Amino acid sequence: MAKIFYSGDCNLDYLKKKTVAIIGYGSQGHAHALNFKESGVKVVVGLYKGSKSWARAEKAGLDVMTAGEAAKAADVIMILTPDEKQAKIYREDILPNLKAGKALAFAHGFNIHFKQIVPPDNIDVFMVAPKAPGHTVRSEYVEGKGTPCLFAVYQDVSGHCQDIALAYAAGIGGSRAGVLETTFKCETETDLFGEQCVLCGGVTALMKAGFETLVEAGYDPQNAYFECIHELKLIVDLIYKGGFGFMRYSVSDTAEYGDYTVGERLIDDTVKAKMKGVLKEIQTGDFASRWIAENNNGRAYFNARRALEAEHPLEKVGAELRKMYSWSDDDKYKD
Repeated sequence: MAKIFYSGDCNLDYLKKKTVAIIGYGSQGHAHALNFKESGVKVVVGLYKGSKSWARAEKAGLDVMTAGEAAKAADVIMILTPDEKQAKIYREDILPNLKAGKALAFAHGFNIHFKQIVPPDNIDVFMVAPKAPGHTVRSEYVEGKGTPCLFAVYQDVSGHCQDIALAYAAGIGGSRAGVLETTFKCETETDLFGEQCVLCGGVTALMKAGFETLVEAGYDPQNAYFECIHELKLIVDLIYKGGFGFMRYSVSDTAEYGDYTVGERLIDDTVKAKMKGVLKEIQTGDFASRWIAENNNGRAYFNARRALEAEHPLEKVGAELRKMYSWSDDDKYKD
């Protein structure tokens, strides 16, 4: 079992005399920057000229400069831009300002593991990956709690890279919840697998198939949406709180019996065999190559699928049903 570190294992003093540069001010970037500011760590935000986030970061009381200027000013440089943009930013803005003794950090291992970024051998390289979206990293910190994180050391030149990584995790609040030691390889491959086979690809395909099966059988689309999509959150919340056992305790005996008798008929050994195939594509770098090529070629498939999925009937039904709820905030996604 991997070791888990907590606040008592982390010493924020390893960052107290350093400047941390947060490259990017999106979901994770804003959370890391603000949490560091409130933890008493000197932090700067690196953005491109003309970024819409520039004024927002300044309004939050943060020092903002270009990515190159931030990399030059910092001792620890955390890249929190999207995976597909990191290599270009690294080459153009960060590498020219990487001096011996600095540290380069990531919240996902993709670019290091698949060698889109090959750092010089005179700097520390580590990862701190919160296991939640940035707004949760921020809200948990504000409430005096924290978000669990993974951390990994890829290159230890200073002899204190692990100490710096753990200090980083403490600065954003992760050590309050627990910081699990891993490797760049493990984090990257398991993260991609989880997204593709379960959390995004698997779950959305399962919900979509359930919705379509009921509608094609003549059932009302609104009912189909409630049963196959809306109520999933109720089940996931129960599992999040107390595992499968608590979920099964909380639902009806009828639902629990259906769980035992039908689940394995759908997700059987043939599905696991396909999952193993997906994992192999991730491990060999085949997926990474396809995703890099997709970005280099204008994202034709990605954009076409995004547009196609947006027109699926379940999206239209869901948009109408969510208006029934006071917590609905669909409008914030319209840009």
